[in-house]
Amino acid sequence: MRDRTFLTLTAVTVLLLIFFLTAFDARQKAQNVLRFNEILTKFTTVCPPDHFPFKIQSGVANVIGPKICFNGKNIMSHVLNNVGPGLNIVVVNGENGVVEKFGYLNMISGNSADILAYLKMIKPGMIVLVASFDTAATKMTDEIRQIFVEMGSTLIGSVKHRDNWVFAGRAGIKIKSFFEQRAENDKRTNPFDGWPEMVEVGGCFPRTVGV
Repeated sequence: MRDRTFLTLTAVTVLLLIFFLTAFDARQKAQNVLRFNEILTKFTTVCPPDHFPFKIQSGVANVIGPKICFNGKNIMSHVLNNVGPGLNIVVVNGENGVVEKFGYLNMISGNSADILAYLKMIKPGMIVLVASFDTAATKMTDEIRQIFVEMGSTLIGSVKHRDNWVFAGRAGIKIKSFFEQRAENDKRTNPFDGWPEMVEVGGCFPRTVGV
């Protein structure tokens, strides 16, 4: 069974590479990523009873929005048309797995003070899932970065213009999260015209206990 799964994943990867090689512009490449991510997300994660399965994908350039799935449900995505530029965020009750709220913090034209106030209202123990789209740095402040540091982020301090960033942490815990990825915006290595590659993270997030 494992061999069959490995061969299937290998075949999907090869097809994805073929699409990359035959696409000549950022929009076409982004559309290819969306198609194949829909296939890849069908391989679900099985978690122990005291954990919640999740998967987070950043946006692709400024064309395809991010995707945030939690406990077997697609909460935010390009297809659902509920994502936006900046930081797309899902807040989950860490004890029972109920999604408390979700939306996007506009880091391009939003108000930094309002964004900070929103983040400060997230209660300790809440699971916080975040995916960037387009750019997350324009309205970023040191105070906003510190909020994510206190959720367990170790990469938020390095996030700059058009970097891709995904993160899963817990509010008010100040314990390093292992669920975080960043792709640097570098014109020498960007696969898309002005944007880095998509990043993703997923796995089993521990249930909140005794907060």
